[in-house]
Amino acid sequence: MAYHEFHNGVPPKTKDAPRRSLPFSRINDYLRTSNKPAVKTIQSSDGDVIDCVPIHQQLAFDHPKLKNHKLQKQPSSGTESVNHFTKMGRSNELRQLWHQNGSCPSATVPVRRTTAEGILRAGSLERYGRKFHQPPTAISLSELPQPFDEQGHEHAIAYVNDDQYYGAQASINVWRPTVEISSEFSLSQIWLLAGSFNGDLNSIEAGWQVSPELYGDSNPRLFTYWTSDAYQATGCYNLLCSGFIQLSSDIAIGASISPDSAYNGSQYDIQILIWKDPVTGNWWMKFGDDFLVGYWPTELFSHLTGAATMIQWGGEIVNTQPSGQHTTTQMGSGSFPQKGFSEASYFRNLGYVDASNQLVSHMDLHATAEHPNCYSIQLSNDNDWGDYFYYGGPGRNPNCP
Repeated sequence: MAYHEFHNGVPPKTKDAPRRSLPFSRINDYLRTSNKPAVKTIQSSDGDVIDCVPIHQQLAFDHPKLKNHKLQKQPSSGTESVNHFTKMGRSNELRQLWHQNGSCPSATVPVRRTTAEGILRAGSLERYGRKFHQPPTAISLSELPQPFDEQGHEHAIAYVNDDQYYGAQASINVWRPTVEISSEFSLSQIWLLAGSFNGDLNSIEAGWQVSPELYGDSNPRLFTYWTSDAYQATGCYNLLCSGFIQLSSDIAIGASISPDSAYNGSQYDIQILIWKDPVTGNWWMKFGDDFLVGYWPTELFSHLTGAATMIQWGGEIVNTQPSGQHTTTQMGSGSFPQKGFSEASYFRNLGYVDASNQLVSHMDLHATAEHPNCYSIQLSNDNDWGDYFYYGGPGRNPNCP
């Protein structure tokens, strides 16, 4: 029997029920808690179920630190200039697949429904919707350029780390990289970081990813992430735990992005801006030219109650292959940056927000890649794209065995 036929997230008690050793009573309790009552439900063509949940009833407010949080419906007065940060130009039109079958009413937020099938793919409730990093101890952001290779996480990134940062932006080229096995992923994102990797790292992240384990398919999807303790016990992807407060009724975090870029064909990118409200301290996220998606409340963090001390832009994959053989999971388009436009993947119009709430669009960028024969990066700039870079690669190849 298919997982989606479970009633309230629990499979029937038959000899054919899959993964019977898992604690289905716990899964059912989790589903009841995380899937809030909806005023409308939309079935997406990719199999997602989108629930339109009243703003004040969303899961975010279950967080113990947000019990007395006052909902901020708009950025504070004086931050209107954020609407002028992104001077990226119109991209080819992108949409989310669920838009084909309906829309959510005002005063509700579209939430991708959590399912038993998704939890079972992760193998446990503890793993579901979580990143797991266990970097070496006593490593700070100032001691070496992060991220670095730990537990199979590999990167090709640009970064700045010599100032205090109150936001970041980029236009990120969307592709559909091949992921070799379901427990691996490929993503392209912005990181805003503060603290150290010795247990107290604060991170705010957003971009697109392909993760068969998390989503059950190979579609590129808009995602967010946060942690306040170096990925140990806090934070999650998207809206899978309490924390991020969504306001947009148009954008579903975790939903498929369509179309994606084609090799030597049409190119598509998403525009993301994250910035700190100087009055409330909340970290806002804007998607494209028009959508204020929501914000990460300042109460979630320790170091990010102030400024970020590092920004990273770029790609990340997880390599779970046995020692001595690299994964064929692709980063970006799967091509090395030397291939250039329409073959390699790019980030363009990079920028950060300074202490005066102004966009800085020319900066002293650095670049790093742990395994440049597998995935690499090339920085550049011009008048049209500002600071930009091509990045990515195929993974295993003759030079990356």
